[in-house]
Amino acid sequence: MRFLHTADLHIDSPLRGLSRYDGAPLERLRGATRRALERLVDLALDEQVDFLLIAGDLYDRDWQDFHTGLFVREQMVRLGRAGIAVFIVQGNHDARGVITRQIPWPENVTVFSSRAAHTVCLESLGVAIHGHSFPDREVPEDLVPGFPPAVPGYFNIGLLHTSLTGIGGHDTYAPTTLPNLKSKGYDYWALGHIHARQVVCEQPRVVFPGNLQGRHARETGSKGCELVSLEGGCLTTRFMPLAVVRWHQVVIDLQPVNTLDELPGLVAQALQLAVSGASDLLHAVRVILSGETCLHALEARQPGTLAAAVQAASQDVAGIDVWIEQVRLDIRSPLDRSRLGLGDDALGELVRWVDVLASDEAALQGFCRQALAEVLGKIPADVQAALLFETAGLYQEVPRLDDGPALLALLKDAEATLLARLIPSGVAP
Repeated sequence: MRFLHTADLHIDSPLRGLSRYDGAPLERLRGATRRALERLVDLALDEQVDFLLIAGDLYDRDWQDFHTGLFVREQMVRLGRAGIAVFIVQGNHDARGVITRQIPWPENVTVFSSRAAHTVCLESLGVAIHGHSFPDREVPEDLVPGFPPAVPGYFNIGLLHTSLTGIGGHDTYAPTTLPNLKSKGYDYWALGHIHARQVVCEQPRVVFPGNLQGRHARETGSKGCELVSLEGGCLTTRFMPLAVVRWHQVVIDLQPVNTLDELPGLVAQALQLAVSGASDLLHAVRVILSGETCLHALEARQPGTLAAAVQAASQDVAGIDVWIEQVRLDIRSPLDRSRLGLGDDALGELVRWVDVLASDEAALQGFCRQALAEVLGKIPADVQAALLFETAGLYQEVPRLDDGPALLALLKDAEATLLARLIPSGVAP
């Protein structure tokens, strides 16, 4: 007996904000979730699995039109023609109360009820699959106590969309615990909701496969599904990468770099190392330049210089399809601020004034409110949420006037720009 376990496909996820980036491969990025599903179906056919488990969030949201549902149904039909059954539970993104449009599923697809957990027995395989769909987006209660008991003599699988408990960075949905899962006596728990692959337990096997296709720079690394085999009572599993776009975050230390001409070679080397071994994918890379460097002054005088140099370096990476999603700067100036702050000149006054504002959040907010409120007040709130501003190559959301850390970052960036323009090139106080 063999099956695939996947979750969190988020088909037709909108990937908002991509149009902000010049040269972004928009069609490939927006079609990535569909292509990943096609690769999942190809894998199921090639491996001749008996069934496919989808542990929630097959869709990202209510369909804009019927094309989303028809595309997914077409893939299910491909599986049905090969005799492969599909078992689905709905999660918070595609709960019964979220998806308003309906298309009849083909006969090989079973969607578990949102009213109560129930069991489907595959007698020819000796497998019992237990599942419970979300009725609505919000499910604050533990669904596991309502799952049926294990069927004696069968290989029992629980199919559930859940945040478990205590997993940071994720909203709480159908929270439960590992002891609760173990109490049901099942052999395998096919979970969904957590987008990073995680093997919670080996006995029984409790797994989040992660999402099938990363959708942004925080969902890095290889994405795919679990291939599970049971032979002679022995359970074996293998992670199968299926994403067509892989997201990366690459940190490059600029401390040893003295000139701009040295940067492209260093960046190209880092990119080549990050994306090696996967030449058939589109690699979307967020580059973070860090460290203390004399290039800080150049960037302050000519914002965007370092980002352009990184883009240029990506063009030199041969045989790999690389798109630089964003360049973020976490660099520091080698200038001795404390020495500058002792001076009686304009530089000293600037440094001391910045230190005063940086140490008093209320004063900083008051200054920024006076300086920025008039401008931000003219931008509607919904437009602000869709905008990015650039500070020394670092793209962020439009800052809120009550966001102390963001305002402090703006202050430090403004100081760096002024110091770079006031101090002659080559002079290092």
